[in-house]
Amino acid sequence: MDEPETPRLTIHEVARRAGVSHQTVSRYFRQNDTLKPATRAKIDLVVQELNYRPNLVARSMRTRRTNRLAITLPASLYLWPARLLRAAAAAAHDEGFQLEVVSVEGDPRARAERVLELAGSGQVEGVLSLTPLEIDPAAAPVPIVVTGDYDDKLRGANELADASPVEEIIDCLASLGHRVFFHIAGAQSWASARNRRLVYEQVIERRGLTSYGVALGDWSPQSGYDAVRGLPDGCGVTAVVAVNDHVAMGAVRGALSRGWRVPGDVSVFGWDDEELGRFATPALSTVAVNREMQGREAMARLVAAVRGEPAPPPAERPLNRVIVRETVGPPPA
Repeated sequence: MDEPETPRLTIHEVARRAGVSHQTVSRYFRQNDTLKPATRAKIDLVVQELNYRPNLVARSMRTRRTNRLAITLPASLYLWPARLLRAAAAAAHDEGFQLEVVSVEGDPRARAERVLELAGSGQVEGVLSLTPLEIDPAAAPVPIVVTGDYDDKLRGANELADASPVEEIIDCLASLGHRVFFHIAGAQSWASARNRRLVYEQVIERRGLTSYGVALGDWSPQSGYDAVRGLPDGCGVTAVVAVNDHVAMGAVRGALSRGWRVPGDVSVFGWDDEELGRFATPALSTVAVNREMQGREAMARLVAAVRGEPAPPPAERPLNRVIVRETVGPPPA
């Protein structure tokens, strides 16, 4: 004989056991700040004892509120913007929202259809897209915010592709006495890699400096290592500008394997401020990219749209910041 089915716990049962009204328990789950600490503590105790979770689907049908947001990004990625996602999630949680990360397949039009389906599902109150969408956000059933800082393959675009710090890097190295430079580029399908190469070539020419050339790499440490190992003896290169920290660390290893001192014989600059580079020996000079700020600001725009509030102004500080560490010094006398 089958055992009788255990009845589903309801908000009314939580209220009865806590000795409060069901409206008070509802305010508790909406994270209402007007609840007295003692009342909140009583409900906390019952919720933990019963391991109670509110029925979000039923609540959303009644109130059209789910307290859930979504971030969408392309599927099958080898590089996820983890720091941005962590910051965006923290910002959403601070505002009382739960966050889902959803990967969507296909070209921009197919992804737009999937995002519209998600927006109309009744399960989320807003969507943050990290890539362009062929969609009119104003026609969506819930707010959709597009950051515009990544292309449809999640490659850095717009502000993330800003290469202006390359000029500061070259000026820093030139002020120390460097005159012969070498650039190890990233894959040229990325706007950020193309822009850094372009600014490098333009600044070298404007400053009357010498470039030994540009090595086309693939963002990997191996490409940095191979590029430096391939430099001929007597090339005169004393400054290497690498497209990212991985390439820069490969370049440092390549230089050391040749018996070159870093920075005594050659100085190396990276980009991204990867944590490993801070603890390397020597510590890597780089460009810090504040992806946490980007994630927080994007989520703040979405939360404001969901609440019908004006979008908050962007931070006044720049996204990129040049950091000089131990891999940079004067060239050999």
